Amino acid sequence: MQHWIFDREAEMLASWQEAMPAARVLARREVSNILDGEPGILWCRLRSGDALNEVLSAIHGAPRYPLVVLCDEPDDEIVMRALEAGAAGCCNTHAAPEVLRQVALVVGNGGLWVGQSLLQQLVGSTARTLGQRSREEKRDDWAQLLSEREVQVARLVAGGASNKEVASQLSITERTVKAHLGAIFEKLSLRDRLQLSVRVNGLTV
Repeated sequence: MQHWIFDREAEMLASWQEAMPAARVLARREVSNILDGEPGILWCRLRSGDALNEVLSAIHGAPRYPLVVLCDEPDDEIVMRALEAGAAGCCNTHAAPEVLRQVALVVGNGGLWVGQSLLQQLVGSTARTLGQRSREEKRDDWAQLLSEREVQVARLVAGGASNKEVASQLSITERTVKAHLGAIFEKLSLRDRLQLSVRVNGLTV
């Protein structure tokens, strides 16, 4: 998987280098240097004071790879605007290497990365909306594909709980929660927590 990072100063951060050792950092004007070939992800830094629409317009000519916005000052509004503009994700510019690798994994597999705050809002809203449907209308066939513990984790996450909250409620570690989620996504052919919420709460994705 190739990674190209666009930044007005073409500055490589240590966390990016650790997460994506082979990544190339380019100035936005160098967008024409990107060739459409093997699978890749475009990353675009939104510095403080940058206008999102101007930044995205500057790389408009790049091959149509998934795009992740790296935001110096992220908030839910920026994330939503980035997604509406066609980005596959938005995260903090200074996120830890482990987080950046998770973002790359999710986006590289066709999912969306929206950040914990907005994700909790979206998942919670989905759960509340679909929760108004009667239990008789819900499809619980997904549960037959999971272990008892995985079902517990799936229901909690679909209700809007964070990994930390799930770990606390089930008296397990966050690492174990992540492992269960990985198995759940694979067994149900899902990409992210939002799809899991929709599936568990009664709709087929």
